[in-house]
Amino acid sequence: MEEPEAAALAQYDDFHTIDWVRDRQRDRVRFRRMRRMKRGSIWERIKQANDAWGGWLVVLLVGLSAGLSAGVIDVGASWMTDLKRGICPQNLWFNEESCCWSDDNTFADVGCQQWKTWGEIFIGESEGVGVYLMNYIIYVLTALGFAGLAVVLVRWIAPYACGSGIPEIKTILSGFIIHGYLGKLTLIVKSMSMMLAVAAGLSLGKEGPLVHVACCCGNFFSYVFAKYHRNEAKKREVLSAAAAAGVSVAFGAPIGGVLFSLEEVSYYFPMKTLWRAFFCAMIAAFTLKYMNPYGTGNLVMFYVEYDTPWKLFELLPFVLLGALGGLIGAVFIKANLWWCKKRKNSRFGNFSIAEVLLVTLITALIAFPNPYTRQSSSVLIQHLFRQCGPDDGSSLCDYIDNNRTINVNNPHYPGAEAGPGVLKAVWQLLLAALFKLIITVFTFGIKVPAGLFIPSMAIGACIGRIIGIGVEQLAVSNPEWLVFSSSCGNSISNCVTPGLYAMVGAAAVLGGVTKMTVSLVVIMFELTGGLTYIVPLMVAIMTSKWVGDAFIKEGIYDGHIHLNGYPFLDNKEEFTHTTQASDVMRPRKHDPALSCITQDEFTVGDLEQLLDETEFKGFPVIVDKESQRLVGFVLRRDLKIALRHARIRNEEIVSASKVYFTEQSTRYATPGQAAPLTLRHILDMSPIQITDATPMETVVELFRRVGLRQTLVTHNGRLLGIITKKDVLRHIATLANQDPESILFS
Repeated sequence: MEEPEAAALAQYDDFHTIDWVRDRQRDRVRFRRMRRMKRGSIWERIKQANDAWGGWLVVLLVGLSAGLSAGVIDVGASWMTDLKRGICPQNLWFNEESCCWSDDNTFADVGCQQWKTWGEIFIGESEGVGVYLMNYIIYVLTALGFAGLAVVLVRWIAPYACGSGIPEIKTILSGFIIHGYLGKLTLIVKSMSMMLAVAAGLSLGKEGPLVHVACCCGNFFSYVFAKYHRNEAKKREVLSAAAAAGVSVAFGAPIGGVLFSLEEVSYYFPMKTLWRAFFCAMIAAFTLKYMNPYGTGNLVMFYVEYDTPWKLFELLPFVLLGALGGLIGAVFIKANLWWCKKRKNSRFGNFSIAEVLLVTLITALIAFPNPYTRQSSSVLIQHLFRQCGPDDGSSLCDYIDNNRTINVNNPHYPGAEAGPGVLKAVWQLLLAALFKLIITVFTFGIKVPAGLFIPSMAIGACIGRIIGIGVEQLAVSNPEWLVFSSSCGNSISNCVTPGLYAMVGAAAVLGGVTKMTVSLVVIMFELTGGLTYIVPLMVAIMTSKWVGDAFIKEGIYDGHIHLNGYPFLDNKEEFTHTTQASDVMRPRKHDPALSCITQDEFTVGDLEQLLDETEFKGFPVIVDKESQRLVGFVLRRDLKIALRHARIRNEEIVSASKVYFTEQSTRYATPGQAAPLTLRHILDMSPIQITDATPMETVVELFRRVGLRQTLVTHNGRLLGIITKKDVLRHIATLANQDPESILFS
């Protein structure tokens, strides 16, 4: 069976699991054939070289396309976000920052003159109640317009473009097939609607969806090379590298992207995939840096410029931030899963456009009055990470710097005490964190591209900045305390860095929501450039995970995988029950007998009838029904294609033709009988099989480590039943007193 049938047999039906073992075997056969070409003609040697460097070429193309897509999305989202608040009349394609950089008066006392708010354009004034109301109204209407267009694109053109995409990517990388989820139309619509959703001011981020976009690029370029196009297991190596590139361009963290792909989303990650993922993430980061979407020369907006060493006494507030992050993450996961389950089981889920518009309206109406929720979450995080100083222009630092009172009686610190501006800033930060936590519960899951990284970081940064300000004020008010005098000495003014607390808080909440650990630490220090603060980040993230796991074990992405009923077998969960394979295998006591094929008794008509009457994805082949001795396993799709091709190629093959799966390569028809058909070439002679007494703990590990689609259960060589991946998942759910609500389990 060579090329024509090999291409067809490589395909899988929608919403089914791939056969990792079979696909790896096919790749080994292809590899041996390519090695033999080294001794062939010049053309065969060229084909062998093309196959050898094809893997590096495809990840190069994926990295370039992921970086280019991320740059375009960043620039477009930034421009449309600022469009809600105003416009640059002389350069309509400039956002506020670019417009002000082009203004010669920006650094003069008059400030930026080229950027105009909508109130200034329509009313002609810069202040007043009318100007405020005009800006408010246009802010809300523009947000509704952007969100409405985004949900219409998703609902009517590409339904798979909604959500974060990471739960589905994890499921696809585990071997599940979702046709169209990584298609070209999904890529285009996801990119456009992502910009619109972010610009609408919804409490979501584009970082998670960028992983989906990068994987769409990986799926597209994998079709260029036959060894990836025809082999789903090989294609997942490209998708793992693409996921790393997605995180690389989302956060400017190529190393963190590789670790994220390894820790969080990938199911099969061999060493060569690690190298190619690293290369792909590096190329994506280089491409994004060359595009320079932020105009700063940095890959990210959150780069910190302070390097004040952290003090030992600060470990206590860092642990506190970690505990708060774990609690907030647990509350968010439980609340969001409850709401998504309620939406899924009610008629409200049918009104996705109305839901998006309602969430957008509530978000815009409440967000505008608070300066910390009015701006985008990315800009808010950027401001919260800063260290306030006289040259800092952020609104947070304006409140603090402009409302400090000089403590002339304190010889240790002629600095600042908390003024009314500080208290106002703290109060608004607290309200912003509470509002973002509540609104994100209802936002994550609506029918627009919605990531969780940035909203989670924004919530944590608000909480962290509040605690940082509190510790700073405590040190300022009590410099004589031993804990402060021994650690800070005479430099009490630079003893505490509130921006560091915002950074740690952001990592703590993000870790509490996603349950990420090692990859999150690396992402955070690459994201901020704060290599000095790895230990505080590690302490907060581990505390967050410990506290969060006390309330709920699964992260938000695993929760949505289970909610949607995807057949995902988590390789991080432990199976400790004492059941055996005989407790899980089918058929059970009251089930019909297992559908089997004998090696030399079936006719072509019998097999075609079996295919018509059953929906099983494969059939065991046995010696005869009396002995039930196992010979091998044949897949439904292989059998169906082989029968069809046999009828087309040989007119003597009819319904009465005998079908043989034996070792004899040819058989001759006796006089008066139809021509026989030999199908041994499609028979798997070495299917994975276990005994009925095998502990289910071992069976689960086999499915996880080997990537089985099914395994046969035997006793002394006699076939008893079969266990599929969905049988294992159903068994685990039953033991955990869960009731899977997806048709995928039925």
